[in-house]
Amino acid sequence: MTAAASTMHIFRREFRHYFVTPIAYIVIAIFLVLTGWFFFSTFFLYSQAELRNFFSLLPIIFSFIVPTITMRLFSEEYNVGSYEILVTMPVTDLDIILGKFLAAMAFIAVMLLPTVSYAISVSFLGDLDWGPVIGGYVGALLLGAAFCAVGLFASALTKNQIIAFIIGMIICFSLTMVDKVLFFLPESMLGFFQFIGADFHFENVARGILDTRDILYFVSVVFVALYGTFLVLQEKK
Repeated sequence: MTAAASTMHIFRREFRHYFVTPIAYIVIAIFLVLTGWFFFSTFFLYSQAELRNFFSLLPIIFSFIVPTITMRLFSEEYNVGSYEILVTMPVTDLDIILGKFLAAMAFIAVMLLPTVSYAISVSFLGDLDWGPVIGGYVGALLLGAAFCAVGLFASALTKNQIIAFIIGMIICFSLTMVDKVLFFLPESMLGFFQFIGADFHFENVARGILDTRDILYFVSVVFVALYGTFLVLQEKK
């Protein structure tokens, strides 16, 4: 079995697993209710044909939702003993990590898909600029990828799903909020802490500004978190 085939096998296995339990539907429902409520309640207040309020909510909501999606990916395997069976299959740790990561990313894409109806609804109510909307969804996928990688790393650390959720949520929430506390820091450190803030880079992309520094940030977070996951799996062996 080639590496690509092994990765896709893990991907299909994990993606199907999401939808055989009610958890996936509950998570998607909560996400849609939260984003729909906060978006439309402020939309009719300001009556502006844009999705800026919707996208501004995503970093905070993703900080809690994404660790919920990823917390079982390794923790459940450890807990029921299926991880030992998995590693005896003709797959590498990298195949397992990438397969699980892609499955979580696909789930986030499915979760975001119904929200396109928000943009369509707004376009009927006013002259919607689709540039920032497309940029917002690109940013949402990049942010989701970064938080998925962090959540995967957290899940690899423990067999307890609640602990995996808490670790993932703390890291994601910290990355989201770090640029909100810059006024507490000395001026010499502002640039560094602003750069490591996920919300700062997400806002740039969501405005339709595709800067290589923002893309590099999300790619770097994904790489570091997935590499950390790889090291954890190697240590457990």
